[in-house]
Amino acid sequence: MATAQASGAQPLVRACCSRLPWYGTLWLMAMTTAAKATAYHNFIDGAWVPSVSGGEFENRNPAAPDDLIGTFQKSTAADVGRAIEAARRAFEHWRLVPAPRRAEILFRAAQLIAERKEALARDMTREMGKVLDETRGDVQEAIDMTYFMAGEGRRQYGQTVPSELRDKFAMSLRQPLGVCAVITPWNFPMAIPSWKIIPALVCGNTVVFKPATLTPLSALNFIRILEQAGIPRGVVNLVTGGGGEVGDAMIGSDEVRVVSFTGSTAVGRPVSERGAPSFKKVHLEMGGKNVIRVMDDANLDLAVEGCLWGGFGTSGQRCTAASRVVVHEKVYKTFLDRFTARAGALRVGNGLDAATEMGPVVSEGQLDTVMEYVRIGQSEGARLVCGGHRLDQGALGKGFFHEPTVFADVAPSMRIAQEEIFGPVVAVIPCRSYDEAVAIGNNIQYGLSASIYTQDVNRAFSAMRDLYTGIFYVNAPTIGAEVHLPFGGTKATGNGHREAGTAALDVFSEWKSVYVDFSGRLQRAQIDAVDL
Repeated sequence: MATAQASGAQPLVRACCSRLPWYGTLWLMAMTTAAKATAYHNFIDGAWVPSVSGGEFENRNPAAPDDLIGTFQKSTAADVGRAIEAARRAFEHWRLVPAPRRAEILFRAAQLIAERKEALARDMTREMGKVLDETRGDVQEAIDMTYFMAGEGRRQYGQTVPSELRDKFAMSLRQPLGVCAVITPWNFPMAIPSWKIIPALVCGNTVVFKPATLTPLSALNFIRILEQAGIPRGVVNLVTGGGGEVGDAMIGSDEVRVVSFTGSTAVGRPVSERGAPSFKKVHLEMGGKNVIRVMDDANLDLAVEGCLWGGFGTSGQRCTAASRVVVHEKVYKTFLDRFTARAGALRVGNGLDAATEMGPVVSEGQLDTVMEYVRIGQSEGARLVCGGHRLDQGALGKGFFHEPTVFADVAPSMRIAQEEIFGPVVAVIPCRSYDEAVAIGNNIQYGLSASIYTQDVNRAFSAMRDLYTGIFYVNAPTIGAEVHLPFGGTKATGNGHREAGTAALDVFSEWKSVYVDFSGRLQRAQIDAVDL
């Protein structure tokens, strides 16, 4: 970190907090930060430096907004320019480091993340709100991705193929592109950066990284680990601040050759447009309105638990959240009664409390969005059967908490069934047949994830074929992707690229075909005949 305070105060707080209940932890943290908030800096060209603007923004706990986590740099285009120039210079060296050597640094980073998993998860819960089990999972995903991509340092396979001419060798290989701009959201503040930054690095690129302003600490923790693992100066750079100032400067730079963005479709569209004039590669991972279909032969107990986790995990703030549940009319009432009862019984509270099952939404603005969609659902005629209110009493009243909310008898055309809410709101839609369930599932602008609960293997395989999404599950919710398979969606969810798996290498590298003629004479492919 940038200061002795930043590197010394936090471990002291954690050591004290480890012997306190969660509310004591929050009190001690609040008292510590009230005395003097930690100021965190940008990371540019191997050094922790303040913004040239001198401005800062606050990072607060959504479960207890009086808890000031720290202040971060309100960066400018000038800071971005410095970071891009550092990355440009570093690329000339980093691209020549053999991929297995690059991978060794990433492997050390994975080990460091694993060693510090609990502390990283607690920092994440404090700044983002989701419960500790989920933030531990977020950190674990970063561990998994970093180990996986470290292995790709020895597996960036190309092709060797026979030439149509004698005494000629033909092969293909990957080559890095240069400076990558990485822009990430707040809901998975360590997993998603790892999906982008780690494959970019193993391919030989350099990175300028802008995290969401709501979760900058987790991003900073991730970059600090890369620094400690031995990433050379300038290879990775962190610039915090708003998208209008920092993000636009990154996207518009001619020195940036790849932009990898995760966020809403509304923002992703202009990102694509801004990248087009300089022909840079733009990777977009955007919105989702995912569907679980519960058929008449489903194991209802399993389906209820899956829909509960899919709809209310991370307080519904996932691009893969199961915000639509389409249920066959034969089991509709039974499912709805069980699902509503379970949703209404979820324990909502501070994510640092081990008893909590659902934390707050991330900000007051996000809470306002959720409450507006509840109003929209009621005005459209959907039946509110669970929740629907902000939790504003007692200790929860100071945070951004909302009840788990279920609407029943939802028509597929309603806005709550068509638009991404990004909150703890689930729309339950009746259907009369498998074919109708497929039609409802596909009749949406997004195409990220879908699921079916059924005990009919033929129906399950039909559903795999029929749902036009990038991810599909059978007898499981719409969340739970693993790092060794491609992640991404169709239609307005993405623009054809994929994260995770070896598909991620295609975002951050380009193919080069190489021909070596060792005949000692001119040979003309497709023209000169080869003697048999």
